[in-house]
Amino acid sequence: MRTNVNGEWREADIWPGASLLTLLRDAFGLTGSKNACEQGECGSCSVWLDGELVCACLVLAAQAHDRQVRTVESVADGQRMSAVQDAFVEAGAVQCGFCTPGFVVAVTHLLAQDPNPNEVQVREALSGNICRCTGYAKILDAVTLAASRLREDR
Repeated sequence: MRTNVNGEWREADIWPGASLLTLLRDAFGLTGSKNACEQGECGSCSVWLDGELVCACLVLAAQAHDRQVRTVESVADGQRMSAVQDAFVEAGAVQCGFCTPGFVVAVTHLLAQDPNPNEVQVREALSGNICRCTGYAKILDAVTLAASRLREDR
């Protein structure tokens, strides 16, 4: 298996039928993407595959061969959290934290496509992510805060 993960070509000897999530977590030690439902229902394992948002639990490792994968670990700028990550912390959208990586990836993806989404667009973009702790209000607040800050930086 050879894939470009977060800008770096990496290789692993893994069964091609394993999931991309297994490749990332077990072979490459990138544990930011969480293994929760293994059915593509919760969004905790969201990553980008060639720029498209996917659930890593539903993608075979073999499908990532010679392709670009970007994980939540790539969202921060070195040791500095991204505007989305900062907004999640500041808005109190992080409780147990298990769903947070998937939400951060989904929100980062959304705001890269549309820096000024309305509430319906935000809800649609996050509809593939499940949180059992926050009740979503603080997550929506975090998206609004991150969008505002990103627009100011442009």
